[in-house]
Amino acid sequence: MFFFFLTLLFALLAWNLYHPNFTHRKFSVFSFLAGWLIGELVPHVILVQAVLVSLFVMAGAVSGFFGALGFLICVGVWSVMAFYYYQSNRAEAEVARALSDGLGEDYLAEIRQDYREDFPLGPDLGRLSKPFAQKDPLVEVIKNIAFGDFGERLDIRRSRQLDDNGRMPVLLQIHGGAWTQNYGSKNEQGLPLMNHMAKRGWVCVATSYRLSPKATFPEHIIDCKQALIWIKDHIADYGGDPDFIVVTGGSAGGHLSALMALTANHPEFQPGFEDRDTRLQGAVPFYGVYDFTNSHDLQHHGGLAGLLAASVMKLPMNNNEAAYRDASPLFHVNEKAPPFLVIHGDKDTLVPVEAGRLFGEELCKTSDNKVVYLELAGAQHAFDVFPSLRSEHVKHGVEKFLAWTHSKYLESAKPGDAPVS
Repeated sequence: MFFFFLTLLFALLAWNLYHPNFTHRKFSVFSFLAGWLIGELVPHVILVQAVLVSLFVMAGAVSGFFGALGFLICVGVWSVMAFYYYQSNRAEAEVARALSDGLGEDYLAEIRQDYREDFPLGPDLGRLSKPFAQKDPLVEVIKNIAFGDFGERLDIRRSRQLDDNGRMPVLLQIHGGAWTQNYGSKNEQGLPLMNHMAKRGWVCVATSYRLSPKATFPEHIIDCKQALIWIKDHIADYGGDPDFIVVTGGSAGGHLSALMALTANHPEFQPGFEDRDTRLQGAVPFYGVYDFTNSHDLQHHGGLAGLLAASVMKLPMNNNEAAYRDASPLFHVNEKAPPFLVIHGDKDTLVPVEAGRLFGEELCKTSDNKVVYLELAGAQHAFDVFPSLRSEHVKHGVEKFLAWTHSKYLESAKPGDAPVS
């Protein structure tokens, strides 16, 4: 009977992949954790479950009606999970379609030949088999460089085979974690993308920033902008080009990366360095929070509003809507926005996909630059934290977007020109 009830748990976890909980404040978090880990690691989960079932078989526990029924449930669960994982391969076509729609059908021809020659042909099976092995011997990591006025640190990743011209494009990674201490850091997020881009000739910088509940917005974005100023002042010493910087990040990092890209030279977000140029050349936010006010009533429950009021903003939205709007990328969308690639999964239980869709639509209507909106069928929140079949396809799509953005920049900029916004 214990074996039988364990197989029912397996079935519940498989059901959650297809039918996650969006509406319950607490259950949606558990639904996210189970859907994220199991959905992106299906082969590993099936292997672990198969080993457990084998132990029950060897112990003689798989017998009688309930034992046989439990075994049949396992076979069905594994089939359903395998099909879910197989479906994540659709991300390849979804990425291709989104890039073609956003950049134009001939966008690949607009990418420099040296970039196109290095594009990978498919997922790295070695990475998929060892998803938690994030170190790469071809990538040099320089840890915990101090910057800014508040004791924050940043890490630099670059190829061990440095570009001789010393003008490698720069990718700035902002970690997520609900803007909150102990929920996320620069040490474990964005690593697959940064390692990949470092080997493709980019200098990648992962920054920390002050976190709530000690920090109060806008301290989070101020620190991120101070990291940007440090990059502009010092990244040339590490082979990077201070005139070409693209920002990325997921969840809270998606919010901050989008806000940075849309609030260039916004004085309230750069106190004491108001005269510094904080323009960026592109942005790639993953599953970000773009509207603190919930103006379109897209949030499924009050979890975000409670977190913002109690810990991040430390103000109720009532009578403070102007502050909430100023913290929301949606209300900073403007025609001078740099090129954007907005990424969201339709099974995201923490940040509704409708919010990402709305943000992409507003950018498309307003920005003079290209906007790509990529919506991924079956993807949970944080799907890209480690290598999976889906995240590998998305990583390669991000590389194409970055290569296109940099190619267009090099085509239009001359040595000594001001950054292109």
